[in-house]
Amino acid sequence: MLRIAPTLALLVLLGPVFFGLLATIIPAFGYFPALGGETLTLDPIRNLLLEPGIYRSSMISLWTGLGTTVISLLVVAGFVAGWSGTNWFRTMQHTISPLLSVPHAAAAFGLAFMITPSGWLFRLISPEISGLTRPADLLIINDPAGLSMMAGLVLKEIPFLFLVTLSALPQVKPRRFAHVATSLGYGRMAGFIYCIWPRIYPQIRLAVFAVIAYASSVVDVALILGPTNPAPLAVRLVGWMNDPDLTMRFQASAGAVLQLLITAFALLIWIALEKIGGFFLMMKRCQGNRFANDNPMRIFVLVLISLSIGMVFAGLAILAMWSVSGLWPFPDVLPSSFSLKSWSRQIGTLARPFWITITIGVASTLIALVIALACLEREQRTGNTGGNQAMFLLYLPLLIPQASFVFGLQLFFLMSGIDASLFGLVLVHIVFVLPYLFLSLADPWRAWDKRYGFAAKTMHAGDNRIFWSVRAPMLLRSILVAAAVGFAVSIGQYLPTVLIGAGRWPTITTEAVALASGGDRRLIGVYAFLQMALPFIGFSIAAIIPAVLFANRRDMKASS
Repeated sequence: MLRIAPTLALLVLLGPVFFGLLATIIPAFGYFPALGGETLTLDPIRNLLLEPGIYRSSMISLWTGLGTTVISLLVVAGFVAGWSGTNWFRTMQHTISPLLSVPHAAAAFGLAFMITPSGWLFRLISPEISGLTRPADLLIINDPAGLSMMAGLVLKEIPFLFLVTLSALPQVKPRRFAHVATSLGYGRMAGFIYCIWPRIYPQIRLAVFAVIAYASSVVDVALILGPTNPAPLAVRLVGWMNDPDLTMRFQASAGAVLQLLITAFALLIWIALEKIGGFFLMMKRCQGNRFANDNPMRIFVLVLISLSIGMVFAGLAILAMWSVSGLWPFPDVLPSSFSLKSWSRQIGTLARPFWITITIGVASTLIALVIALACLEREQRTGNTGGNQAMFLLYLPLLIPQASFVFGLQLFFLMSGIDASLFGLVLVHIVFVLPYLFLSLADPWRAWDKRYGFAAKTMHAGDNRIFWSVRAPMLLRSILVAAAVGFAVSIGQYLPTVLIGAGRWPTITTEAVALASGGDRRLIGVYAFLQMALPFIGFSIAAIIPAVLFANRRDMKASS
């Protein structure tokens, strides 16, 4: 059965993506018999181009995708170049890792509660420094340029790119190159960028592309922090798709195709920037610029990444505080009183979204975990990755904007009769859970010492026995962490849940984002805090189970 595992994985992922894209592109040209579109026409595209503000919406999406990626990558590259191998680096490594589990929407709400004119940062300096006794009339959240939205995305993409870079570091032997560069008089950062970064970047390039695709087509963060008049293209697509006038589906499909083209254009621009950056780096290297005195720059990037991490943690703390706050007038830094009334009032309302979130998350994670383990076990047993050469396609859903195929997938599910079903929701969540889960599990699985398996075979253990009795127990911690990552990804899914669920399967995330336009911060705090807490519980379980099972086995404990 393991022989069909790679094929099954590709079908589970590429099937929805292919049919979703197909069902998006065809209505974009006017053909959808169920809605009266019997012939191919360019009318949906013409109507889209005549839509007010469509050019600006497109430019916001393009600008956000590229700007988020540039800033995030520069901060990560600068920090790794300046501080890898130091105590600061190890401390930051342990500090950043938990942030990967925080959903984008929860981080966006946290940032919003920090930087709004009535947010905690203004409270911290008021009235003594700012002189304010009431919130300033400033447009910070939902600014027309999308700067606050970009800041929210950067705060989440820095941990992602940092951890991806961290996994690539051991494969390039950075200490050896660093010692050589130092002996030649190069500064720490210059030696890293000249010698080590060109070997690291190809390994994280796919992750960088995924950041561009996500940031240029994000919906939940855009609804919370993004501009509103006009909104980014992906947000407008959701409005058109949910319009009571069903003929707007044609325009929504045309818009989804435009979103795909915008993301593709952003990737082409990025590839051009790679060429320009490579040429500039080669020129500086050939000129012999050593940048030996790089301490100011090292301190600068350390401050930047510390601020970004601090903003996320502070924002999450403010969310928690709002969820239990009583009276909290401006400019008080802390609430006048604390109360659980907000939680008690929402217990009945929270129950259904909570259990739907848990059900979809657990089901999609377990199915994805079985598929990933089957693929990796097949590779381990055969020692031949030839059948897995196409496994890079697992990451295709991360490189295609969700809006470009989820809209079509909704129409395809509608024609198939599985729209607004729990099965359809679980299936679409697997499309996004499996790539992250496989990415988390592949490296530790492949790094497993095969000599343990050889020793077991000398005692006449079969492949199945080796898997259940040797390999799986030794890699239990990695398996559980990968499952926790998959669960966190499922919890954070907004657009697929809204469209495929057709509003009939509310989750904590969809309910939290729906509250973004409201003014009740206590209610938002309750939902956003719960959205943040669920992934944390998943990672806690992943840490507790091995600690309990291996309490009396010294060599099975996690090394510090």
